[in-house]
Amino acid sequence: MSHANDRPLIAVEGLGISLNTSRGRALAVREVSFTLRRGETLGLVGESGCGKSITALALMGLLPDSAVISGSVKLDGGELVGLSDPDYCRLRGNRISMIFQEPMTALNPMHTIGRQVAEPLRRHKKLSAAEAREQAIALLDRVGLPDAARRVDAYPHQFSGGQRQRVTIAMALACQPDVLIADEPTTALDVTIQRQILDLIADLVEERGMAMILISHDLGVIAENVRRMMVMYGGTVVESGTTEQVFSRMGHPYTQGLFRARPRLGAKKGTRLRTIAGTVPELADLPDGCTFADRCPLVIERCRAALPAAFDIGGGHRVRCIRTDVSMAGAVAEAGA
Repeated sequence: MSHANDRPLIAVEGLGISLNTSRGRALAVREVSFTLRRGETLGLVGESGCGKSITALALMGLLPDSAVISGSVKLDGGELVGLSDPDYCRLRGNRISMIFQEPMTALNPMHTIGRQVAEPLRRHKKLSAAEAREQAIALLDRVGLPDAARRVDAYPHQFSGGQRQRVTIAMALACQPDVLIADEPTTALDVTIQRQILDLIADLVEERGMAMILISHDLGVIAENVRRMMVMYGGTVVESGTTEQVFSRMGHPYTQGLFRARPRLGAKKGTRLRTIAGTVPELADLPDGCTFADRCPLVIERCRAALPAAFDIGGGHRVRCIRTDVSMAGAVAEAGA
């Protein structure tokens, strides 16, 4: 018999999202499935436009009104697809929170940071203004904002980029959510501040037993910060597994391409980064078959016939490619060269 505490905190099954574009409706996400338990961390990685952020916005109930969602998204056993807006508002910022990519668009320039961090506490926890302010100061202090008690009444423009990102983290964590989604949380920050912010998020996730989804285009960030990962391309998951599995046996040509394209320490000055030929297809132009077919060095006619199924290549490591044996043999040969 299964117990309630055995079930995943988040369970996504067969998620599909179609959006209106200038060229008609387009399937932005298809056949995305994953589960996440309390304390687990999951990374979504891929180039811009591959469906990472849209998947996260679907979990938050923040898709455009014209979006059509199929499949299932459950939070603690309760279905979120089709949930009314007032019901979603009770969850958002309370049980499920998001740290957005650009803090200046996430923060309201007209309100003090203290008021913005206190707002979810007043709305969801029904704290008084004084109690919420006290907790806001404690949160800002916890996320490492210098002199939080004195600066709580300052406005977003009075802070640096790294400090603003700390404020958005305090907002996201105010109600101690069950699920935290971090969407490229360090893109605009320099490397030192990036490390501090990622360490801070990791500490808070562990401290509070939250589940976390970290979205990034940076394989290094994913490697160091999550236990499991999904590589997305053209709105589908092309490879998934534990981070260790995916990095040790990259089965999809796209994952291999991302890995080869990363900057390397110690490379000679002037060394050109390797790139993946071609560009990410527009949503309205996604092919019927493998979404990576037009850029793949191993493509054969059968790749274009239908979207490949995801095959388990061992221990839950899944790859959506009919030529996995060829691609992995090539990767092994290259590694040994």
